[in-house]
Amino acid sequence: MPEFWVSSGHHLTRRDAGGGLVVTDELLLAYLARPELLPPEEACDAERALHAALLREPRRPVAPAEVAALADADARENWQMILAFRDRLLAARSVEAAYLDLVRRGAAGTPPLFLNQLVHLILRNALDGCDDPYTLRAAELFFRSQRASVADGSLLLADAELIDEAQGASRPSPLVAMLGREPVSELDVLTAENAWTYWSRSDAFSMALNLGSDPRSREGLAQAIQAFLRHLLAVEVAVEPLPAIEDPDWRWFVGLDAEGTRIGNALWRGEPVEPAAAERVVALFRLTILDPDRADPRVGDRPVYLLLAMTPDRTVTMKPQNLIAGLPVVSPGDAR
Repeated sequence: MPEFWVSSGHHLTRRDAGGGLVVTDELLLAYLARPELLPPEEACDAERALHAALLREPRRPVAPAEVAALADADARENWQMILAFRDRLLAARSVEAAYLDLVRRGAAGTPPLFLNQLVHLILRNALDGCDDPYTLRAAELFFRSQRASVADGSLLLADAELIDEAQGASRPSPLVAMLGREPVSELDVLTAENAWTYWSRSDAFSMALNLGSDPRSREGLAQAIQAFLRHLLAVEVAVEPLPAIEDPDWRWFVGLDAEGTRIGNALWRGEPVEPAAAERVVALFRLTILDPDRADPRVGDRPVYLLLAMTPDRTVTMKPQNLIAGLPVVSPGDAR
């Protein structure tokens, strides 16, 4: 089976008996090696000493006085956040359990970057053995923002960081500049013909996804949602892409992002949704909880609808925590 998403750090951890990922020293050291945590040139001696001590012993307790001794206020705030995050990881029995705790008890003070990294790692575990590049590319939406564009009538999603870098570089190719085309036009769009190349570039996030007219892309996202929920909540669901919601008795929905939640709430309350907002919905799904005993009585055997939308500036930022917090399942004592 080809390797993928080495950048998730899954090779720095190991599975426990339940299939969850154990928080290892190697994983903690990877966080400490992030550019955001390396002491800058102007860092004080106390910050350098703290960082060096943690590199030697990443689980060591850090007294509040050690952080208070840092000269720079921003540095003190950064270290308070990362140490709180580390301590929540260490308090949980697995990476998955730590993520569920953050979602259910609140992630205030946890940088979104670290939440996304957890999702990246958890999905790498949940999708281990997956041989479908469409599912893997669609799953990138869980932890990396996308920029949407329309090319030849199809809605394309490309990695937002790559697009921002291309736009910031101010040096598009002469052809792109001449035609006034968007940076996404320089990326390969995932197709059946080039899908085999995904394995060698999975950590570059350099393939665009045709979410508009290639049904394999939406089906891939549906498969990723199923795997995510199966792994984290131990619940089996069926997820089906839809062209529209035509259910007069829809009882439950989950917005897969902030914009999707806003649009869904308006529809739920029977409020008019402006055409421009409706056009920003990029994907709809029908989710069915297959085990009736796991379904919240308020939804019963009715489906749950999922909405994914882009912002007015055409950014898609999926919030997978909404699936955990908003899905109507009971008995969630399922952290791995």
